[in-house]
Amino acid sequence: MVASVAVIGAGPYGLSIAAYLHDYGVNTRVFGVPLDTWRDHMPEGMLLKSDGFASNVYAPKAVGTLADYCHERGIPYHDTDIPVPLKVFSDYADDFQRRFVPGLEEVLVTRLERSGKGFRLELADGREVQADRVVCAVGITHFSVTPKELAHLPKSRVSHAYDHHGLSRFAGKHVTVLGAGASAVDVAVLLSEAGATVSVVARAPEVKFGGKPGARLLWDRLRHPSSGVGPGLRNWLCEAMPSLFRFLPGNARLNLIRTHLGPKSPFHMKARFDAGVTTELGQTITGAAEVDGKVELSLRGSDGRTQTLTTDHVLAATGYYPDLARLEFLSDDLRRSVRSHARMPVLSRWFESSVPGLYFVGPAAVNTFGPLMRFMVGAEYVAPRVTYRLAQQSGAQVSVRQARPRRRRWLVR
Repeated sequence: MVASVAVIGAGPYGLSIAAYLHDYGVNTRVFGVPLDTWRDHMPEGMLLKSDGFASNVYAPKAVGTLADYCHERGIPYHDTDIPVPLKVFSDYADDFQRRFVPGLEEVLVTRLERSGKGFRLELADGREVQADRVVCAVGITHFSVTPKELAHLPKSRVSHAYDHHGLSRFAGKHVTVLGAGASAVDVAVLLSEAGATVSVVARAPEVKFGGKPGARLLWDRLRHPSSGVGPGLRNWLCEAMPSLFRFLPGNARLNLIRTHLGPKSPFHMKARFDAGVTTELGQTITGAAEVDGKVELSLRGSDGRTQTLTTDHVLAATGYYPDLARLEFLSDDLRRSVRSHARMPVLSRWFESSVPGLYFVGPAAVNTFGPLMRFMVGAEYVAPRVTYRLAQQSGAQVSVRQARPRRRRWLVR
């Protein structure tokens, strides 16, 4: 039987879209390992950067929230003041999947190609599936970026933050973490607490932390409205009006993607970071070599001075770039046919690519819908919008009102 929709990916975006499609009665098949990135590729013991109210998987009628899950189980929860442990979020998302996406098939898609007016998917277990439409909701899985200066070093000496969950194997080692964002701070702190000696090296002149959580004065809330990606009018616009982003000139979009919502860690990490991590800031890597089982990093400071740092392991927390070429499961024909800008897909207002029936959501949509797509709270906007279109195309009876995301009261936080 041909599926109306196939969803590739079982993270917050994929599960949210699947939950909506299931509610609409659309014949949908969903493929992927649930919350694989959170479960196996984020450091054990981590606290989420996002606030509780912005750490949900989304279903119609605003059910199945993290707040509901925590309240039902007596787990401490607050919209903004209590950080969300990774384990709590992973368990919550598992519960959401069992309730709202029970038909999830825990198998990876190894190839996607056109077949007639639809698509053919090859699965890792050897099966083949036909679908009229496909949603790629692969998150950051394929997109990690490591500095080219380290490319020649063996994997035993260099890795990316995405490669790790448990960090105990680094106990007693000197580890150099590259980057100044939340991922770098998280992994540096947890490495230190696991018994490693940790240095953070970054081009940035400082490691930035957010403000202390707590009640804000009304005037402050008016000037800096709350959003799922942090307070501030620009942040609020990113969340409330992502559909406007695609009308900006290409270079302006790229600049905003690169600079807005830049590296910053939550306040609750600052004391732990200061207690256990040394820093080398304003430094650029100019070279790297393996010498006597260690890595020697050549650094140049913003003042022009050079130095060499010797370390047992380099861990790059240097982010992700949603390059279409990195999606190896796409056939060459599909990859060439998807219109792109700066190697990222160009999408319609419904998240559809230039290949009819092929949709991209999450980080892969950042060049069309802006920085919101890098955050799980973006699924609140994406899921109703994409599934309204998919339900229409599948012949389901849906109202345009169902394409509108639920809006929160933004002054209360």
